[in-house]
Amino acid sequence: MSELKKAIIDQHNSLQELQQTLETELHLISSRDAESLINLLKTKESLLDSIQQQDSVIEKLYTQSAPELQNSPEIVGLFDQAKEMVAQCQFRTQINQTAIEQGQLRLEHLRNLLLESRAKESMTYDKSGRTKGGSSGGGISA
Repeated sequence: MSELKKAIIDQHNSLQELQQTLETELHLISSRDAESLINLLKTKESLLDSIQQQDSVIEKLYTQSAPELQNSPEIVGLFDQAKEMVAQCQFRTQINQTAIEQGQLRLEHLRNLLLESRAKESMTYDKSGRTKGGSSGGGISA
């Protein structure tokens, strides 16, 4: 087996691991398990670094290989598979990003509801009977 083919197959394995990591990430986002998510993000970061390093190795081996090896159906097929795997990872990343954004919107909505609730609890009436926000009993003195 050529070094180039082996390097591409190693990259396939790393991309499959990244796909699984992205699936796990979505699950952790959905379950709101922050501690596990942070640990997974560290793993994901190191995995992405190794994928980038492997890309550099593949590029070097590809440029050094003979043109007949570069254009062989086997190598072209392996590259096509890798490109498809990268596209799937990008799609899963977009799904995870959307899930995070929706979670943030839900948190913001909840925060606003809590603020509204607090404002209603502190509402008082002035001398003319109109509603007035503020702390209850703040205008009373003994």
